[in-house]
Amino acid sequence: MDAKNELFLELRDTEWPFTGVDHDRMIVRAIVFDDAKRLYFVRAVRNDEFGAATLIETSGGGVEPGEDLVTAIRRELKEELGADVDVLGKIGVVSDYYNLIRRHNLNNYYLCRVRSFGERHLTDDEIDRFHLSVLMLRFEDAVREYERRTDSPLGRLIAARELPVLRRAMELLDAGL
Repeated sequence: MDAKNELFLELRDTEWPFTGVDHDRMIVRAIVFDDAKRLYFVRAVRNDEFGAATLIETSGGGVEPGEDLVTAIRRELKEELGADVDVLGKIGVVSDYYNLIRRHNLNNYYLCRVRSFGERHLTDDEIDRFHLSVLMLRFEDAVREYERRTDSPLGRLIAARELPVLRRAMELLDAGL
């Protein structure tokens, strides 16, 4: 994938009032697919400061100190999906905000092909607070699921961030990447 064709989006949080940013978070996320073009996501069921919601989201998370982005995405996919992947390239970056927690996110998205699945290694929060589970969906079903989950403020923020990336990833896959 060519760096000059990477997607870049700058999104604002219109769900909660902006009161400033007190921290940035470097994040890696992936559109994960298999040879049959099935896509893999995580479902979160949460009830926290963002409200009660059931969400779909790409797998990923924060980059640890000293970790490069590709190492971070491989680690996150192994933890959340149990997936060993080939990282095919970077789709792009989405800069967005969670005003409620005064955070600016830099989401680095990658396109990854599954090699194999094994054991997941979730954190206590991912198990107890977010009740993470794996979703396997076709593209059209994934779009519908994101749209269904816009019934909550956090669901709307996530869909605004992820649907453009998902559509770009499918363009790349349809082009024979």
